[in-house]
Amino acid sequence: MGFIDTMRAEGHAVESTCRVLREQGCQVAARTYRAWRGGHVAVRTVTDAHVVDAVRDTAWTHVPTPDGSLRRKMTPEGLYGRRKMTALIRRTTIPGASTGAVDRAMRVLGLSGVRRDKGVRTTIPAKDGVRAGDLLNRDFTAPQPDHTWVMDFTYCRTWAGWVYVAFIVDVFSQRIVAWHAQTTKHVDLVMIPLRMGLWERGRQGHPILPQQLRAHSDAGSQYVSLAYTDKLALDGIAPSIGSVGDAYDNALMETINGLYKAECIRTTVFHEGPYRTIADVEFATAGWVDWYNTRRLHSSLGYVPPAEFEQAHYATLNREPQPA
Repeated sequence: MGFIDTMRAEGHAVESTCRVLREQGCQVAARTYRAWRGGHVAVRTVTDAHVVDAVRDTAWTHVPTPDGSLRRKMTPEGLYGRRKMTALIRRTTIPGASTGAVDRAMRVLGLSGVRRDKGVRTTIPAKDGVRAGDLLNRDFTAPQPDHTWVMDFTYCRTWAGWVYVAFIVDVFSQRIVAWHAQTTKHVDLVMIPLRMGLWERGRQGHPILPQQLRAHSDAGSQYVSLAYTDKLALDGIAPSIGSVGDAYDNALMETINGLYKAECIRTTVFHEGPYRTIADVEFATAGWVDWYNTRRLHSSLGYVPPAEFEQAHYATLNREPQPA
């Protein structure tokens, strides 16, 4: 830098001096010299440092260990890709954070977002082939909460054997209304979350009225069973069943299953170590569902959680009357 200073004082251009130095094996750029002369750090360097700190604090937390020390543990938000991480940083820490700054911060911290692998087909069609028609026709939209529910179940391996987990999702907000885990594929696997979902909506002050709800599923034998169809008829819920062997007819639920496998089962965020029994799966699933409903940002909802999306909907219906 002193040599470039001397050459500049003698009338030589900084770029020319740097080019000669590079030809002689001394790698230096003109902007490096000007930054040294200015005596201040570039604005982008400062903002990038703030974004790196924000992403690090978001993606990791510290938990105590038995010996009294602290151990770093990834948070559920550490599973986000670049778009969701950018939305979260803007939402919570730095409103003006750029996509490029978050992208650079994630590369520095070694974060890339969790990926979903291809799932395994679990649908077993009923032997008699009698089932309800498809009321959705692959239209996974709803004008209001509790207009359309989609449901399916997936499975995961434990030391004690397979565990099956059934979910019910509200199409309007993509909220997981209910879930249930058990070690068999008995019809209770889908009956229990249905009862739980109806009870939960009533507890929230939004009971399901007859002829209000459509329940869409695949053609699995559990969803065309006599007990299940009688329960739907008793509560005035319209059944809807897609075709056999076609994941697109229940694409939204397949997406939720994929997220569950990628973000909960295949990571150590919600459960550390192997899954030994169904209790381990239930513990991890409960944590994931709570995060999914109340904190996880959804790009299809404008980067807000499902619970917040529903609250905003109900707030527009219950506005306080304004004084004249």
